[in-house]
Amino acid sequence: MLSIDSTIEHHFASLHELETKLKPAGFVISSNWDYDQGTFDLKIADAGGAYYFLRIPFYAVRGELDTPGVHVRIGKPFMLGHKYEAGLDNDIASGAVQGAFNQFQTPVDPDADIPSAYEEMGKQHLREVERLIL
Repeated sequence: MLSIDSTIEHHFASLHELETKLKPAGFVISSNWDYDQGTFDLKIADAGGAYYFLRIPFYAVRGELDTPGVHVRIGKPFMLGHKYEAGLDNDIASGAVQGAFNQFQTPVDPDADIPSAYEEMGKQHLREVERLIL
């Protein structure tokens, strides 16, 4: 994980406003949100057996994330890499039923190093986010 300083950290806005600005730029709200926090994710690259993401966390400060009109505070942006093993998942203990619901491999390294080229790409995307939000 690589934390990145940004002028959007601590910015307060409606979640709807942020979604309106960030989704057209390729960001999605990750599926691991809960009622008081979540993240906007942008996949930077899928290269060399790893995925690299720019992640922008946010925290509910007025309302809950599943209610209209919720306002959030943006946390410190960061990049992360997930290294995976190409090919089939060798963990056959999970069985066919589990495979029907979870089709993704567990990362070999969930906190892989970020190559400098992808770090720079992430920072460029973050500068664009700053321009969109501020």
